[in-house]
Amino acid sequence: MPFLELTLPCTEAEESRYQTALEDVGALSVTLMDAHAEAPDEQAIFEPGVGETPLWREMVLTALFPGDAEPERILVALEAFDPDLDFSAAAFRTVEDQDWERAWMDQFQPMRFGERTFIVPWNQELPAEARAAGAAVVRLDPGLAFGTGTHPTTALCLAWLDGLELSGLRVLDFGCGSGILAIAALKLGASRAVGVDNDPQAILATRDNAERNGVVERLEVHLPEEEPVASYPVVVANILASALDALAPRLAVRVAAGGRIALSGILRGQEGELLARYAEWFDELRVAVREDWVRIEGVRRGAD
Repeated sequence: MPFLELTLPCTEAEESRYQTALEDVGALSVTLMDAHAEAPDEQAIFEPGVGETPLWREMVLTALFPGDAEPERILVALEAFDPDLDFSAAAFRTVEDQDWERAWMDQFQPMRFGERTFIVPWNQELPAEARAAGAAVVRLDPGLAFGTGTHPTTALCLAWLDGLELSGLRVLDFGCGSGILAIAALKLGASRAVGVDNDPQAILATRDNAERNGVVERLEVHLPEEEPVASYPVVVANILASALDALAPRLAVRVAAGGRIALSGILRGQEGELLARYAEWFDELRVAVREDWVRIEGVRRGAD
């Protein structure tokens, strides 16, 4: 059965309103892509992943409707639902039926981060280097692309974890999303990991991925209000810059004296204020850049 496809450019600020409107008028699925990605199929988010918020400033939104839906009626319904949104750039076309997530998944290839860490889809064979002794392999179903390593912020954090000696350490993944960073830490030798996220879907997704990777018994997941107060030798937070600023005291107290922190979800140009903010608690602050995204890392001074 064919489908009617609607595509529409939008900004990060508008995305949630557009998505709500589309879902209200009967969209069967919603896909978000980076408007400026060279290979946008590698950056797709399907109904965006486990409660994650897209970090791109400009994106292309695609929605699927039943094949017998009428474009004019959809536009009228959308404009009635939210008269302040602009749907003039909406484009429609008829597309043939297929399993959209599986089709995209077929294009998703194993990825390597640092020396030891590999993210491999469930439908792919392990590459030869991932079979080597000491390799840390995380198996994911990339039906939801954000949080699988394709986004630069996730890649920056995975590379950072790969470069640490995690054997026997406890790791906090604040803003865990799909749980990829916590699971990778466990695969890299961490004794236990704790994931925190404010979206219940993320909690479920993290537990599911941990179970599939055989680490569920070593991973705790909590909503922020339920998170036990503790300190960790390693903390990673891949969230938005504004949240990193607001949560600085909370994150700082989670890092044990001499422990390490990595902060990402930071656009190039936003790092200056965060470096100054975290200098209150951390030494050896350093910046790494991938595309337009930044990771800040540092070492915790003695507990205040």
